[in-house]
Amino acid sequence: MLEAIKIEVCRLNRELPAYNLVAWTSGNVSIRDTESGYVVIKPSGVKFDDLKPEQMVIVDLEGRIIEAELKVSSDTASHLYIYRHMPHVNGVVHTHSNYATAFAALGRSIPQVLTAIGDEFGGPVPCGDFALIGGEEIGKAVVESIGNSPACLLKNHGVFTVAPSGEKALKAAVMVEDVAKTVAIALQMGIPIEISAEDTARLHHRYMNVYGQ
Repeated sequence: MLEAIKIEVCRLNRELPAYNLVAWTSGNVSIRDTESGYVVIKPSGVKFDDLKPEQMVIVDLEGRIIEAELKVSSDTASHLYIYRHMPHVNGVVHTHSNYATAFAALGRSIPQVLTAIGDEFGGPVPCGDFALIGGEEIGKAVVESIGNSPACLLKNHGVFTVAPSGEKALKAAVMVEDVAKTVAIALQMGIPIEISAEDTARLHHRYMNVYGQ
């Protein structure tokens, strides 16, 4: 089932280490099929280089296994909570990327001090509350804290990004780590200068509606 989505989910998961967003087997990408409503996600504890499309797990929105060769990701319940409560989201990415997770370890959002943050995120990248792994609690924390941003941090944990597609969710994960690194360096040098909400709105509108092809 859903062979094309399995191939895409496998490819996007294999790109996580390519962008230095994960280590060993941590992190995952999922995609919701807009026709069936089923979700395709990475299996648990398999190294990214070893992943094959046929190993991707298919579940319904309640977590029932539809098709699987291997155990499903331990983050599945949180992904599903996000999909159930955010109808516009069809791609979710979770990472523990170093610089963004450093902000999460401090319980701090990433402040809006770069044009790139305004472009991609439309404002500061928020940090949600701490939640234990394994159930819906992490997904609930994401939904409660993410607002209109495609990304949020979770205290003491890592990063979740959401988007209308898996590709765009991965892009947000790449960009949140990139800006987190720059902001972390700036904080070592001094106090970064925040960009106003008005200018941030202009940046985000241009990026979303004018920039690119």
